[in-house]
Amino acid sequence: MKILKYIILSFICIFAVNTADAQNDRQFIRQGNRLYHQQKFDKAEVEYRKALSKNAQNSQAYYNLGCALMQQQKDSAAILQYQNAGKLEKSKIRKAKVYHNIGVICQGHQMYGEAIQAYEESLRNNPNDNETRYNLALCKRLQKKQKQQGGGKNNKNNKNKNQKNKDKKQQDKQQQKKQEQKQQQQPQEKMSKENAEQLLNAAVQEEKATQDRLKKAMQQPQRRQLQKNW
Repeated sequence: MKILKYIILSFICIFAVNTADAQNDRQFIRQGNRLYHQQKFDKAEVEYRKALSKNAQNSQAYYNLGCALMQQQKDSAAILQYQNAGKLEKSKIRKAKVYHNIGVICQGHQMYGEAIQAYEESLRNNPNDNETRYNLALCKRLQKKQKQQGGGKNNKNNKNKNQKNKDKKQQDKQQQKKQEQKQQQQPQEKMSKENAEQLLNAAVQEEKATQDRLKKAMQQPQRRQLQKNW
């Protein structure tokens, strides 16, 4: 009887421990939800991660963690957690919300192809969601416009890059032209300088010769002119 009683007590203890562990992840989720509604998204993230450390199969914890990350603009990490939630979630309504949020993130980054896929998956799980249907139609129009413009942001970046290269080539061409003009002007400037020096030297020599002639004339004795008697 003592042995049987011990086994029963042991079973009760083990069951109690498992129940406590199962409750812990829900407690962390509730705490995270309180922080989330207080807009303390970073602290809510911590609580949801604690919940997942207790139960890695809790789709609600993954979804809520994705929402907390999304509010912190950690979009890539949020999509990853939403995808984890989508794989585990059994409820079609909640699964539709998961893919709707993925679509919203992708749409915000102009990743219209990925957004369309997410919205379509959301509608497969909840065909009555008019908001998702509207977003899907909008993304299809935006994707078409993006393709017409030549690839959206990437094409715009390429255009800007090409324009910068074109401007640089134009500037280099103008700089080279100025350099060639400067080189062509340099001999002319040099000749003009040489001519000026030659003219200056000639003027100096002429002035010197004039001074020499004047000096020589002054050194000669002057002859007094005799006047004729009347």
